[in-house]
Amino acid sequence: MLADPLRAQIVALLAQGPACTCHLVEDTGAKQPNISNHLRLLREAGVVVTEPHGRFTYYRLVPETLEAAAGHLTDMASQARARSEARRECP
Repeated sequence: MLADPLRAQIVALLAQGPACTCHLVEDTGAKQPNISNHLRLLREAGVVVTEPHGRFTYYRLVPETLEAAAGHLTDMASQARARSEARRECP
């Protein structure tokens, strides 16, 4: 999900606090439809939630989702370290 550089930048910006699309357009220099598409993907993945505020919609990170992803990556790194010499034989 964060392999796309713009999505990663959006997540980094939202880590500083909730923001609306207009803030993210200004901060990234990306076009509004592009930002909106990335925010939709992040929302569908459970990385962000929306919060209406007046006539604007603010996006906020879901820390638990990021923590779960970080834990999963940490577990894979530990497994890779422990089994780095365990080659599977070719048939």
